[in-house]
Amino acid sequence: MNDAYVVGHITVKNAELWAEYRSKVPETLAPWGGELVFRGKQVAALSGENPHPDIVVIRFPSVAALNGWFSSPTYQSLIPLRQRAAEMSLLSYES
Repeated sequence: MNDAYVVGHITVKNAELWAEYRSKVPETLAPWGGELVFRGKQVAALSGENPHPDIVVIRFPSVAALNGWFSSPTYQSLIPLRQRAAEMSLLSYES
């Protein structure tokens, strides 16, 4: 089985709502074996353009686990909060 990753490119619109969203995500990851790998702020675009200054990377044990997490009622219930808090491109990758 290959690891799977969620990569989020983020522009925060409301810091208070974003903090609330971020505090609730970890509990949605645990049942699916998800773990935060990296969270950071862009220093520079060395090639091309990236409109979002923040990034998050989350690892899952498989694509099935990643998809299970994303489609779970627990995570889906957070999406309206996420949409009010930030603009985000959320992508999935397999290694």
